[in-house]
Amino acid sequence: MPATEFLLFAAMLLGIAAFHRWTLKIAIGGCSLLLAYRVLWTGLNLSNHLSHESALLMNLMGLLLGFALLAKQFEDTRLPLWLPQWLPMDWTGGFILLIVAAILSTFLDNIAVAMIGGVMARTVYQNRVSLSYLVALVAASNAGGAGSVIGDTTTTMMWLAGVPATAFLKAFIGAAVAVTFSGVIAARVQHSFQPIAATSTRTIQIDTGRLFIVALIIILTIVGNVAFDAPAVGLWAGILFGALIRSTPWKELQHAYKGALFLGVLVLSASLLPVKSLPAPSWETAFGMGLLSAVFDNIPLTALAIYQGGYDWGILAFTVGYGGSLIWFGSSAGVAMSNMFPESKNSIAWIKQGWHVPVAYLLSFFVLLAVAGWQS
Repeated sequence: MPATEFLLFAAMLLGIAAFHRWTLKIAIGGCSLLLAYRVLWTGLNLSNHLSHESALLMNLMGLLLGFALLAKQFEDTRLPLWLPQWLPMDWTGGFILLIVAAILSTFLDNIAVAMIGGVMARTVYQNRVSLSYLVALVAASNAGGAGSVIGDTTTTMMWLAGVPATAFLKAFIGAAVAVTFSGVIAARVQHSFQPIAATSTRTIQIDTGRLFIVALIIILTIVGNVAFDAPAVGLWAGILFGALIRSTPWKELQHAYKGALFLGVLVLSASLLPVKSLPAPSWETAFGMGLLSAVFDNIPLTALAIYQGGYDWGILAFTVGYGGSLIWFGSSAGVAMSNMFPESKNSIAWIKQGWHVPVAYLLSFFVLLAVAGWQS
């Protein structure tokens, strides 16, 4: 029989999926019940537990809040208004935009890529972006980082634990298949819903000061991630330094704080589950962990896999990275996107209109397995 903690967690996730208008309240209520049960019935030392999880929680929330400011700074550079002239005006323009997002996520956190991609999509499609395309954009943001040690928190964790950077390269095989399959379908749907709008660029003047701020924030985020395992520190250092050059759109935090809090509550809830071990390492286990990542934060899953050992780290990086795209709250990129496009918080609509992403996961996984094989 499943432990009580799992039943409470499952009930919380079902509530979030069914009642998307009250996701934050349901998440806080579910987390409170989990905390109360663990403290009163299992003797959890709450102080020690929160101390252990605080660094991760603060880093994740700092990234979500900071990237909201980064996305607005990028939008205010007016650079997105130049984009339509470089993109084909048919469905391939949307497909190229998804490829760009996947490439960017190889060296930039998938939260930032999703939000920057959302800004560009909102611009070129005149604020009429289909949910099918938004799901593909989140998936592309998650896919690209799976093969890079600085592209995703999970790959960074494996790298710091001693996994060679070259071991992740095979994940790009799965990422290429997934982005191609999902991207072509989503781009065609988006083109039917709203084609790329032509924009006159004659009167558009790029704000080079804000462009410098965006570049600085991205660089310092990467430095903070690689050097200190704390990308949020580098991110906010860039934001504060940028405030000396241009005004900072602090009002964006009013829209982003709920998403950041929601993600933090989910991660804290997941950390309360009594997960002591995983099944024996195999491709079946890695495949299942990708599906589980849609509802269970992939960071503690990855930590368990590192402790257990014996995995094909390239395949695992792809599954836990891309698998979080299956539901909007399955990855921090999805949560960030939902802050920009609230309609994304409808889990049923996400699965229905983004059906191509789980199919892409299934297809790309077995292509990756057939081409690269399982190497433990």
